[in-house]
Amino acid sequence: MISLDVALGERTYPIHVGAGLLADASRWRTAIRGRHVLVVSNDTVAPLYLARVEAGLGEYRHASLVLPDGEAHKTLATSARVFEALAALGANRDATILALGGGVIGDLAGFAAACWMRGIDFVQMPTTLLAMVDSSVGGKTGVNLPAGKNLVGAFHQPRAVVADTTTLATLPEREYRAGIAEVVKYGAIGDAAFFDWLERHVDALDARDEAILAEAIAASCRHKAGVVARDEHEQGERALLNFGHTFGHALETATGYGTLLHGEAVAIGMVLAARLSADLGRAPREDAQRLARLLAAFGLPTAAPPADPGRLLSLMQLDKKNLGGRLRLILWRGIGAAEIVPDVEADAIRGVLAPA
Repeated sequence: MISLDVALGERTYPIHVGAGLLADASRWRTAIRGRHVLVVSNDTVAPLYLARVEAGLGEYRHASLVLPDGEAHKTLATSARVFEALAALGANRDATILALGGGVIGDLAGFAAACWMRGIDFVQMPTTLLAMVDSSVGGKTGVNLPAGKNLVGAFHQPRAVVADTTTLATLPEREYRAGIAEVVKYGAIGDAAFFDWLERHVDALDARDEAILAEAIAASCRHKAGVVARDEHEQGERALLNFGHTFGHALETATGYGTLLHGEAVAIGMVLAARLSADLGRAPREDAQRLARLLAAFGLPTAAPPADPGRLLSLMQLDKKNLGGRLRLILWRGIGAAEIVPDVEADAIRGVLAPA
């Protein structure tokens, strides 16, 4: 097992990465402070792993809520089901939610935890690669609206993150590759040496080599933990973690939630951001091509599906990183050097959004 901490001033919480952690309650029971526990999962993950978690709850008064799987269910209406389950359990302010699933479950359960009685504890138990390296770390929670992704949410840090790598053995290939996109992102935005390492280990990561995969997950978590510690509420540096996400979220919304997986949309978004950086003369075009090659080597899409550029631009203008109605994008100077760029001209963005 690999353990590291997310340090937020006087608050610290652990990230545990390793095989068999869900069945080893000693690794996560210490994060439960009260008597009431609600396990929130989905109908894909629950049949595989819910029993392992429930077996570790012993004397706690607990219940489980199994929700439909998929991004389309990350809504206010679904969060109301979590509130109803908490009420039925008699959960008070010392209750804990265990979020057992991928990023949708983590975001949704964390949002419910932030809202119930103005904030209760929750523990992230990510079961997808994407959630392990991204959404489970850092305390961003939220739900989607028809107008856009994650427009309703809260910063609410978990008590712990328990990433059981055993769950990745049952992860469908497409979901696994979508997670790799977020791993690539960490090299792209701030660690050129890690980007080089990924280029050298494509085959091992494709084969889900346990040692190489654990190294990639740990490196990604360390990078994100460091950024979150320095900028918890995304006032500056943390925005760099959204490289490719403004384009990606717009594509997810425009094509309908579920058409593109989040990691697939981010992969396309990173390529578009890199191309835009080159078009603006901010970065070498060769680096954009190198990024596209690495993502393609992992079987990820690098070109946007058909979508109206005007609609995509309108969706991008709703992005939470924008200030004063002005487009504010995460671009780069090249591999390992992302930057926040304010006042990006709409015409330049339309140029990369237009069909090739």
